[in-house]
Amino acid sequence: MQDDDLEYVGFWARTGAALIDTVILLVLMLPALISIYGWEYLDSEKLLHGPADFVISWVLPAIAVVIFWIKKQATPGKMIISARIVDAQPCADMSTQQAVIRYLAYFVSIIPLCLGLIWVAFDPRKQGWHDKIAGTVVVRPKHRGVQPVKFH
Repeated sequence: MQDDDLEYVGFWARTGAALIDTVILLVLMLPALISIYGWEYLDSEKLLHGPADFVISWVLPAIAVVIFWIKKQATPGKMIISARIVDAQPCADMSTQQAVIRYLAYFVSIIPLCLGLIWVAFDPRKQGWHDKIAGTVVVRPKHRGVQPVKFH
């Protein structure tokens, strides 16, 4: 696909994709966590309940996200909106190193009141801080098969 056929994906589309990914993760994680820690898990204010909580809530999602980024260039939420994550310079597939850096850079984007995520709304290339740190952009086809409205 030519660069002219692509557009940067903006804040609201990316927010929607992230919400889809969050719901998918919760549907997969909560039954496992409740089966291990019981229903009290949902009422607890603890940040971490034990080793299984750490693995299910932190390690497995990180591995899954990075694998999706490497294999599909997107998480399921981004796939639904026809978005993909690419190297910012040549618009090629991002490397494994970029995927890992991008994931870790999410924490840099989130810690200061999520400013690094909100940055997507104001950046000309729609890059969050995690994208800038990893050297990535999120793009999608300009014309995604939607029929234009025609009144007769």
